[in-house]
Amino acid sequence: MMKLFFATLSFISRIPVPARCVQGLDVADYVRGIVTFPLVGLLLGALSGIVLVVLQPWCGGPLAALFCVLALALLTGGFHLDGLADTCDGVFSARRRERMLEIMRDSRLGTHGGLALVFVVVAKILTLSELQLRDTSMIAALAAACAVGRGGAVLLMFGHRYARDEGLGNLFIGKVSGRDTLVTLVITALAVVGLLGTKGEIALAATLLAIFVLGQMLKRTLGGQTGDTLGAAIELGELVFLLALL
Repeated sequence: MMKLFFATLSFISRIPVPARCVQGLDVADYVRGIVTFPLVGLLLGALSGIVLVVLQPWCGGPLAALFCVLALALLTGGFHLDGLADTCDGVFSARRRERMLEIMRDSRLGTHGGLALVFVVVAKILTLSELQLRDTSMIAALAAACAVGRGGAVLLMFGHRYARDEGLGNLFIGKVSGRDTLVTLVITALAVVGLLGTKGEIALAATLLAIFVLGQMLKRTLGGQTGDTLGAAIELGELVFLLALL
């Protein structure tokens, strides 16, 4: 289990992982590592939450929220934000499916992708600032939000097909078993309830519903999912969860 955790940590974050911690793992092991997605989310969220809590007395809530969001982006290398931007550039281009997928592969940032990044980043900062005013445990809230975003992404993997012939997302999409999907969601739910109680349950339900609906919309538009759409689901899942806490 620890090897799977470290493999996932090295895959979806920029946190250094010693090579010996992932030795001997093959592709099938990485697929089973989906069950550790919420655990990696807990770690990333807790680290960014610590940044917020430490800085808040020094620079105030809004600036602390800004640095918290920046810290989370640095911890992930902007991996999921890039997926969000690419997805919005493609989907909102109003082109044919094949052209949408080509646009999503383009490394250049388009208008829709830029607007999506601005909206999500600003919305996170404002939501975190508001949550601080309501005496919410910020480390717990951020840890839970990041766990739900990553754990909920399994809903875009199980029962979906990969929209391209090759790519990073093809490691998981359509290859995650029903058992691993259930285990991932149970781990996510246990983490949220343990951190936030009943309030977390309501936010979890709202977020999983939003991610499921997003997955169905993307499936209808693109014919399946990609690594970019998984990143978009993670970013939007985090935001929806935090908003639901309000």
